[in-house]
Amino acid sequence: MKVTTWHLEMASPDALRAPSRAVAGLAVQEVTPPEPGFNRRLYGTVGDAFQWRDRRPWTAAQWEAWAGSPAVTTLRATVDGVEAGYAELHDQGGGDVELAYFGLLPAFIGRGLGSAFLCEAVRRAWALGAKRVWLHTCSLDHPTALPGYQARGFRVFKVEETERAGP
Repeated sequence: MKVTTWHLEMASPDALRAPSRAVAGLAVQEVTPPEPGFNRRLYGTVGDAFQWRDRRPWTAAQWEAWAGSPAVTTLRATVDGVEAGYAELHDQGGGDVELAYFGLLPAFIGRGLGSAFLCEAVRRAWALGAKRVWLHTCSLDHPTALPGYQARGFRVFKVEETERAGP
């Protein structure tokens, strides 16, 4: 299967464009202290529909090392107290902060939460001292992912085409 990957970046906090509407009941909290089981569970639940598989073979120790790293900030999104999604920010040093993973639980997709949650996650990345916030998405992702990132102010800086075995 042919997969297109888009690498996007935002080079200034002024480039961040807020969504046109607020989301009632949305709250975003940092997961602290780290909860490796939360990262693992949300990675699996959010990513299942989009064929996220790079971390599927990770051991509990690998999840613990990732989630507990001082370079990783995990965010939990809730709506009226109900878990709705998560984001992982990875401070890569030198001013680069990657939005490593971002997504909503299936029940919350299509309800207008993604833009507001993304905006808050990117604000938090800038608050970490970023000089550039970047991410990648691919053609296996939700159809609104790429346009959604672009609508918030991200710009494509690299495109890759690869062949990948099926699920």
